[in-house]
Amino acid sequence: MFCGLLPNNGGFVAPWIAPATALLTGYLLGSIPFGLVLTRLTGAGDLRKIGSGNIGATNVLRTGRKGLAAATLILDAVKGAVAVLIGAALFDGGGPLAAVGAFFGHLYPAWLGFRGGKGVATLFGIAVACNWICGLVFAVAWIGTIAVTRISSLGGMTAAIVLPVAAAAIGRFDLVILFLIFTLMVLWKHRENIGRLLAGTEPRIGAGKAAGKDTPTHG
Repeated sequence: MFCGLLPNNGGFVAPWIAPATALLTGYLLGSIPFGLVLTRLTGAGDLRKIGSGNIGATNVLRTGRKGLAAATLILDAVKGAVAVLIGAALFDGGGPLAAVGAFFGHLYPAWLGFRGGKGVATLFGIAVACNWICGLVFAVAWIGTIAVTRISSLGGMTAAIVLPVAAAAIGRFDLVILFLIFTLMVLWKHRENIGRLLAGTEPRIGAGKAAGKDTPTHG
């Protein structure tokens, strides 16, 4: 409990140092735009000028580089997981705080004018690091929905919605509010996708390529 000054080698440090460090570390990790970095390093162009302009794996796939898309998804998930682990190592309860930093860092990276991704892959990494069962449920819902519907955005939103339910089901009520906040943010970032889903115009995976045009989904 941070109720006063904390001892540090005979001295004292302010009680807010560890929480602030966890939050900032999480933000810095989360705001690394791996999709943008990988596409630029490999000569695939500026991801913000391709397809939907999103920095996530789905938009990377529009470059035709499946390997880059897979790498982006993995790295976006890893940065969320690593942030949680670092936060937990800093102090008891630091994991969730670092998760907040990482998630919002991905959504709103300062160096990209606060225009980031939609958080699904990063949320997956956070879920795995917080509780592997929640991470597994997230993955099953995500992959299963995409396999059935071929709609990327629907898979991401379904997984996000299931996440706080999974936490409650296994008695991790300490994670329910955290996950619920993340779920609401994922839905907010997908508000345009929701509009297209309701209108029946949300593209399916591969449809944009078949039609010879780019169509926006989630990243």
